Amino acid sequence: MQFGMNLLLWTDDPTQESLLPLYERLGAMGFDGVELPLLAGDPADLPALGRRLDDMGLARTAIQVCPPEANPASGDPAIQQAATDFLKRAVDATASAGASVLGGPLYAAIGEFSGAPATPAEWEASVSVMQQVADHAAGAGVSLSLEFLNRFEIYLLNCAADTERYVREIGRDNVGVHYDTFHAHIEEKDPAGAIRATGPAIRHVHISENDRSTPGKGQVRWQETFSALKAIDYEGWLTIEAFGSALATLAAATKIWRPMFEDEETLAREGLVFMKESWAAAK
Repeated sequence: MQFGMNLLLWTDDPTQESLLPLYERLGAMGFDGVELPLLAGDPADLPALGRRLDDMGLARTAIQVCPPEANPASGDPAIQQAATDFLKRAVDATASAGASVLGGPLYAAIGEFSGAPATPAEWEASVSVMQQVADHAAGAGVSLSLEFLNRFEIYLLNCAADTERYVREIGRDNVGVHYDTFHAHIEEKDPAGAIRATGPAIRHVHISENDRSTPGKGQVRWQETFSALKAIDYEGWLTIEAFGSALATLAAATKIWRPMFEDEETLAREGLVFMKESWAAAK
């Protein structure tokens, strides 16, 4: 088991030199690695960041989201091609940082809605794009973990069962389900049951409280969640994802309108202790 911290709590550009002391402190807290958002910054700076993180003993994963102009589920072939190219670049950036997992809602543009449920054509277009990206990722030594989001953020994949079916249709060994406890808290009637039903298809997990603050201080059914993950012999990352007001644009996107925790590093420290103790106690 590896315990990680998503850096979106502080930045959308993890390559900034000023953040290196933070990474050292996260390592000192006991995190095994950090999750790199690929939302901003120059990808050419990622190899150097990877080397610095190696020196600190920190492994890494990466996440990305698709903009409207690179929507894999689009009916426009030009936009589908743009999505394929965009995601292949994300794979290359992931590999260049020394990461082997790229997660997130890679299958569709976030925040784009048609006003209707996903159509078979949108599903098929997205699967086709992801098959091409998965083949590229396999050559780069990168696995893809596809994160279902809640209905207020995306409409193609909102639950574990649909995401597992989508992954099966892609049909690539390096593609799995990215399970996020925040989204599952909204969408799954029985989160633990969803984990057990999805089983080994779950390749990456975000530990995220119902209000996006410190894990363990909200409403997520944590004991059931950790027990279910143990029951399926999950051995991947448990990565905290929380959001605050450090980035104004991200705070607006994630609807953070008031202080939700004491400070970012206290959240990380307390969240890590909670994850480790909960995992050790889970049966």
